[in-house]
Formats: sequence, structure tokens, C-alpha cells
Amino acid sequence: MVVTGSEEIRSTSAQDAAIESAVLQQVLALHPTILTLAELVRELGEGGDRSSGRDAIERAVRDLAGAGLLLHRDSLVLPTRAALRFDELLGG
Repeated sequence: MVVTGSEEIRSTSAQDAAIESAVLQQVLALHPTILTLAELVRELGEGGDRSSGRDAIERAVRDLAGAGLLLHRDSLVLPTRAALRFDELLGG
């Protein structure tokens, strides 16, 4: 099977979205526990030498913070009020 550039981009985009979803769900599920980025990486099973997994989680945290769903201060990762309200509306 040959993967074209656009298929690869969609695949990467889908992977990024899946990781963002997992990160947000984990942060919301553990709230009000305050997590560090390192703890979040361990919670999601990407500890150790898997630098690509850690990098993906760091990108997800950065992108979710940019979207206003997470706060990332120093090493702490917290859900925003908007994320908590959305989770509440979904019955979380």
C-alpha cells in the first residue's frame, strides 16, 4: 500500500487528536488532583525511554492549553474552567 502525503497528514492529525483526547480525559478524570507533566506522562503509560510518546503528550498539552482547555504552568497541568464545565455538561 502506498501512502500519499495527504493520507499521511490525515493519519498524523488523527493520531494527534487521539492523544489530545486521551490527555484531556485523563486530566479531567483525575481532577481535582493536580498533576505534573511527568506524572501525566506516567499515567498515560509513556514513561521510560519512549521519547516520542512523551513528545506527543507534551504537544497535546501545549495544543490543549492553546485551545483554552488546559492550563500548563511550570510543570503543572490543570483543566480550565471551560474544560470542567464542558465535562460537567457531558455528564462527566
